[in-house]
Amino acid sequence: METADMYISGVGSYLPGTVDVDHAVAAGWYPAEEAELHGIASVAVAGDVPAPEMALRAARTAVARSGRSPTDLDLLLYTSTWHQGPEGWPPQAYVQRHLVGDGVLSTQLKQGCNGMFAALELAASYLRAEPGRQAALLVAADNYGTPLADRWRMLPGAIAGDAGSALVLDTEPGFARLASVCSVSVSQAEEMHRCAEPLFPPGVTEGRALDFAAHNDTFRRRAVAGGEGTMVLVTLDERMVEVIDRALAQAGVKAADVTRLTCMNTSQEIADQICEHRLGIPASRSTWDFGRTIGHCGASDQVLALEHLVRGGDLGPGDHLLMFAYGPGVTISAAVVEILESPAWTRARGGDA
Repeated sequence: METADMYISGVGSYLPGTVDVDHAVAAGWYPAEEAELHGIASVAVAGDVPAPEMALRAARTAVARSGRSPTDLDLLLYTSTWHQGPEGWPPQAYVQRHLVGDGVLSTQLKQGCNGMFAALELAASYLRAEPGRQAALLVAADNYGTPLADRWRMLPGAIAGDAGSALVLDTEPGFARLASVCSVSVSQAEEMHRCAEPLFPPGVTEGRALDFAAHNDTFRRRAVAGGEGTMVLVTLDERMVEVIDRALAQAGVKAADVTRLTCMNTSQEIADQICEHRLGIPASRSTWDFGRTIGHCGASDQVLALEHLVRGGDLGPGDHLLMFAYGPGVTISAAVVEILESPAWTRARGGDA
C-alpha cells in the first residue's frame, strides 16, 4: 500500500524497568544455555501496571508530541497480543475515556505481533475515505506477567517484554512520512501457533498456559514428518522477501538505501539471519542492540525502535527505516518510514514532549 500522503506527527512509549537475564538464570526462570545462545541482556517487566494504563501513558506522549488536540483525532485503534483486563471489556474504551473522548471510532485489533502494521493500513484507508479526516491514534500494549504466560519460556528465540507504544498517523506533514506499508498471508502455516491444542474449548477458559515455543516445535516436527515441512518453511521465507521488496518498491527505495532496520526483538541469530542472509542488509543496521535490552514487546517493538532511534539521533532527515514483523496466521508485514525532520521533542529535556 503506497502511503506517500500519510505522516507520523507523534510517537510515544511507556517502558517499565528491566530485569537482567543473568538474574533470571540465577533464579531458575531462564535456561543458561538459552541465555548464551540468544544474547538477550534484559527484559522490560511492568509488574502490576495494567496494559491499558501503559497504552494510555504512551498515547498521551504521542498526542502531545504531535501538536494535535485529542479532539482532532478521527480514529483510535488499539492492538494487543495478550489479555488486557476483565473478559468482555474493551481496552480501547479506557484510552478513549481518559484521552480521546467519544467523538471518534475506536476499536481493538487482535493481529498478533504485527498488529501495528494492520493498524497503519486500516488507519490510512480510514483517513482517506472521507474528506476532512485529520489524524488517527494507534496504540499497542501488553503485560505478560500473568499466571498463564511464562515470559521466559513461551516464545521460540525470544523473551516477552512489557510495554506500551503509540503513534499519531496524520494527513498533515509530521516529523516522518509513512512511505509504504504491506502485508501478506501464508495460511498453510496457520497451525504454527496452535498445533496440538484443540480449538474448543478455548485454552484460557481451561487454564492452559500460552506456549508458542511448544506449538512451533510441534508444528515443525509434524510438518517435516508429513513431508510438507520444507515447502511451508520455504514459502514463509519467500513471502517475507516478497513483502519487504514490495514495501521498498512502493516507497521508491532499495535495500541499500535503508538506514536502519527494525524487526521483532528476538535472538541475535534470528536477527542476523533476517538481515544478512535473507535481505542482504548488514546486521549492524538493525536495532537488535536496543531490542536485546527490553525483550519482545508484542506489537510495540517497531514503534519503540522508531522512537528510540529518532530520540537518540540515529535517524535524521532523509533517512529511511524499514520495519518488519510477522504474526500468527501467518501474516507477514513490512513498512518504510522516511524521516523528514528532527522533531522538537528530541531536543527537549530527556526527549520528553
